[in-house]
Amino acid sequence: MRFDILTLFPAMFEGPMTESILKRAQEKGLIEVNLHNIRDHATDKHKTTDDTPYGGGGGMVMKVEPLVSAVEAVRGEDSATPIILMTPQGRVLTQKVVQELAQHPRLILVCGRYEGFDERVRQTVATDEISVGDYVLTGGELAAMLIVDAVSRLVPGVLGAQWGADEDSHATGLLEYPHYTKPPEFRGLRVPDVLVSGHHAEVEKWRRRESLKRTWQRRPDMLLTAELTDAERWYLAELAKGNS
Repeated sequence: MRFDILTLFPAMFEGPMTESILKRAQEKGLIEVNLHNIRDHATDKHKTTDDTPYGGGGGMVMKVEPLVSAVEAVRGEDSATPIILMTPQGRVLTQKVVQELAQHPRLILVCGRYEGFDERVRQTVATDEISVGDYVLTGGELAAMLIVDAVSRLVPGVLGAQWGADEDSHATGLLEYPHYTKPPEFRGLRVPDVLVSGHHAEVEKWRRRESLKRTWQRRPDMLLTAELTDAERWYLAELAKGNS
């Protein structure tokens, strides 16, 4: 999986892209992260990449010429790769969107700054726009890091556990069940007996029910679209009655 990131601040990616799982994934050749400085494609003496908006108003706007030039240089002859603007105006990043993005062998992520992009960037080179939530960041760099991280986890071999990403919160349409490790008791709180019973079918049943319960308690909206059995719907009804 290849990520090409266009940014005015490449140094921001040091640390998040060079540590832990993402570092090992790059060393193994499972993912490739390339940083491209948009300022390198500005043609004036001062390498200007922003200017005041037509019509007035506060803030600056990222100029169309260096941005389009940068995108076209990075894209080359590849017309199939998504070119994604990081902007609060985009579709909201969800696990479903992450799974969609992971189907591509390459993504080009363009980090916005200031008041955003000259509209002609959208009209000429962008194929998608993504927001990481209903809030505004100082720039698109953090959003791009989130996409790289979330998508990379779905690349085969990146995570240590083969099916680790398949059971994460949101991956199944539910929040994930509680986890425990040693010691078996801490300040009077014991690990549930079922988890040390060695009965794998009962463990899976407990985990599924705990996922349902946690989702019902914290994110009931997710249950509207989750795929549930009749037995699971009955269990949720019992939860609502206070019987479980």
